[in-house]
Amino acid sequence: MNKKLHVGCSALSGNIYCGHVLKDGRTWAANKTDVTVEALVAVAEHTLAFGKPVVINAKGLPKYEITVRDLSDSSTEVQT
Repeated sequence: MNKKLHVGCSALSGNIYCGHVLKDGRTWAANKTDVTVEALVAVAEHTLAFGKPVVINAKGLPKYEITVRDLSDSSTEVQT
C-alpha cells in the first residue's frame, strides 16, 4: 500500500516540505524533504500557464490570490 504524500509549510521556518505524515495527520514522519524552491517554481509556472491570477478558496470563500510576473520577459522591463 502506498502512503499519500503530504505537502505543507513549516510555521517555524517557512520552508515547504514534502513527505509522509503519521496517523494523526499532522506530525511529519521520517525523511521529509525541503521542496521550497521546487514548489514555488511549480506554482509560478502553473499561474503563468493559467493566464490570470489564481484564486484559492477555503470553506467556499476566496482566501488567497496568486499573481506572478515573469521578470525575464524583457517587454516588461522598466527603462531608466
